[in-house]
Amino acid sequence: MLTYLLLPASVHGEGRAFHFGFKKSEGGKLPSIDQEGFKELLKKHGAVFMGDPARKDLYLTFDNGYENGFTPAILDTLKVKQVPAAFFVTGHYVRTQGDLLKRMTAEGHIIGNHSWSHPDVSAITEDKLRQELDRVKSEVSAVTGQQEMKYLRTPRGIFNERSLAVSKEMGYTNVFWSIAYMDWDVNAQKGPQHALQKVTAQLHPGAVLLLHSISRDNAEALGDIIDEARKQGYEFRSLDEMDAKLP
Repeated sequence: MLTYLLLPASVHGEGRAFHFGFKKSEGGKLPSIDQEGFKELLKKHGAVFMGDPARKDLYLTFDNGYENGFTPAILDTLKVKQVPAAFFVTGHYVRTQGDLLKRMTAEGHIIGNHSWSHPDVSAITEDKLRQELDRVKSEVSAVTGQQEMKYLRTPRGIFNERSLAVSKEMGYTNVFWSIAYMDWDVNAQKGPQHALQKVTAQLHPGAVLLLHSISRDNAEALGDIIDEARKQGYEFRSLDEMDAKLP
């Protein structure tokens, strides 16, 4: 079963465009991107799909395109559980949620780049891509004092070789994911037990979890997700602690 493979490959600008997808983990088995046609591109440009498959480490990441009122509760849970996370933010989030950005930084979380205006990065010029990423970095720095921004998650998981190459040249590691579910539709929330089941059913060593902070289900289930993962012997780590990386 493929997760997040929502659009067919196409040609946008320079190079074939892909929409990130993967074969889901089931029963603790490792997921794969062997059949999607972009594995070698990710390898070439140092992108991250998951961490060391020999270690029961988990890397928790959130996409923050806009605020829906749940991030304070998410941060509360992370603080109580002592779990690090990475939050990938857009320009809208930077403009409107300065206090939450400051809290993320103060509590030891990573703020990553999700682009300024959430474009299809495979369909814009190189100059426009650089502007999109530089503006997020500079304005997050102005709000929080964070001088370094090392991680990028492209909007909707769309990318091509140019976007990978340019962002790598700018000092970014493209961070994709190996656990996700359809959590982003705020009108289709199904309760915290649904979120708990969807996430924990995919747990595997080295997993990069993608959750959307606009999801009520995620906010309410997060503590139980963390507890269940730890019960299974997993440990949550920061992206900065990821040594072995796949692909």
